[in-house]
Amino acid sequence: MVGMEFSGTPQKTVTAREAGLVACTRCARAWPIGTEACGRCGARLVSRDVNSLQRVWALWLVGLMCYVPANTYPMLRTQQLFSVDESTIIGGAVELAHYGAFGIATIILVASVVIPLGKFWAIAFLALSVGKKGGFPSSRRLLMYEVVEYIGRWSMIDIFVVAILSALVQLQGLAAITPGPAAFFFALSVIFTMLSAQAFDPRMIWDAQATDEKARDHG
Repeated sequence: MVGMEFSGTPQKTVTAREAGLVACTRCARAWPIGTEACGRCGARLVSRDVNSLQRVWALWLVGLMCYVPANTYPMLRTQQLFSVDESTIIGGAVELAHYGAFGIATIILVASVVIPLGKFWAIAFLALSVGKKGGFPSSRRLLMYEVVEYIGRWSMIDIFVVAILSALVQLQGLAAITPGPAAFFFALSVIFTMLSAQAFDPRMIWDAQATDEKARDHG
């Protein structure tokens, strides 16, 4: 943190790393650098995860690969007597809008298309931005990371809808709704994007800012 002397002269900012400390990413307890495990929660301590970006990109790519069949294969398979109807995520939302359920259609499109694509973009932007000089402010990049982490818990809404519909409609006895292959790929896509976001070490954001500040001071 930046301190102030009594004379009003600002002191130099000293980071935990420069002070010889490393913080536990699980419980936030600070320990001397070189400590292998947190004495409070037992988590492994690393000053910086040097392989973080490699895992981020690997998990991000697998999640993107799973997202393609999640939107091309049918999400729902509806069977009524002798007819079988299959619909994709977008096709199902369009059909709901056709029957006047605009609110539900909007929720499905936002949760299944807008948010996942936004997460892919945000994770890729964060991974690329920590290696570039200047650009987006670090505080906003950290906010973007926190938003991606927060909305990850709501990414399974499509799977929940399919499960609820399958249970309710089959109780009627006249029709049966079963999940299509897209449900499997969509769940995998959500899981891998969540893991990709968790693999990102947010401390690299501040490292990039420190590098920019040093470059400006020497420039």
